[in-house]
Amino acid sequence: MIIGLTGENCAGKSTVADYLMKKGFYYLSLSDAIREELKAEGKSVTRENLIQKGNELRERFGPGILGTKTAKKIEEDKNYVVDSIRNPAEVSELKKNKRFFLFYVTAPEEMRFERTKDRNREEDPRTFEAFRRIEKLEMENAEKTKQNLKETFALSDKKIVNDGDLKELYDDIDSALGEVAEEFKPNRPSWDEYFMGIAKVVASRSNCIKRKVAAVIVKDKRIVSTGYNGTPRGVKNCNEGGCPRCNSFTDSGKNLEECFCSHGEENAIVQASYHGISIKDTTIYTTFSPCLICTKMIINSGIREVVYNADYPLNESSIKLLKEAGVKIRKHKSG
Repeated sequence: MIIGLTGENCAGKSTVADYLMKKGFYYLSLSDAIREELKAEGKSVTRENLIQKGNELRERFGPGILGTKTAKKIEEDKNYVVDSIRNPAEVSELKKNKRFFLFYVTAPEEMRFERTKDRNREEDPRTFEAFRRIEKLEMENAEKTKQNLKETFALSDKKIVNDGDLKELYDDIDSALGEVAEEFKPNRPSWDEYFMGIAKVVASRSNCIKRKVAAVIVKDKRIVSTGYNGTPRGVKNCNEGGCPRCNSFTDSGKNLEECFCSHGEENAIVQASYHGISIKDTTIYTTFSPCLICTKMIINSGIREVVYNADYPLNESSIKLLKEAGVKIRKHKSG
């Protein structure tokens, strides 16, 4: 993968490049070709000279020349970070390689000026007005052979706003990498996988000898209540003989009124009530689709969505009732 970097002065491109290099990316800069020209002419490598010489090279060899020169250095078996991209023609040259993605690194203007002052380079502007004036000259140019940051930014694949601490910046870089390349995609479960996985763990606490079922109630991606099936609080556990129906292994669907065990969804709802927690407008994740009794509790408690993992044998009426009441219901697709 080749990650190109563009952005305003002091937006944090060098910090992004350093982070990518720690991940094994090889560093290239379009400015290297300009530096070589300046050194050959015995000129100092200042920002002003770099801009002037870069414009001269584009005038002589075409606006994409720096991108062309850099692209020739790229080897197929390596990941690269390419810095100092300032002209849309350079992007076009680099994008001829299908592994190339352009990241636009930016930050608020005032924050970038403060960073400029902190680095204290002799050639840097000393006032905010001078800083803005120089930046305006770099931002747009009618001449195709000169810097045109605005058009370059418009070609970016991802935008990274560097206005927080380093951890936030690194997280944003990781996220951007994962979005453009499978090899950098973090191996994280989706929210559905995450909460359904937790529900399955909760089910392991069930004391019912016939079926282990559990539910997790979630609001704003936070768990507010859990519940698993089993006999009520203070009553002998089902696996200790507490429920006559379960222990006699009655056929599924028969004599439900004699079962002492509360269902996972029922317990999750009751536990929320016991602790004084509102579950209005929440989502309930359950390892089995709810029975009719639990369905009525779900509707009346204000739960807005049901996500279930497996079908309950007698759930046709439940699903019909949930849909009629306007409660969303969907089956979790694992994997």
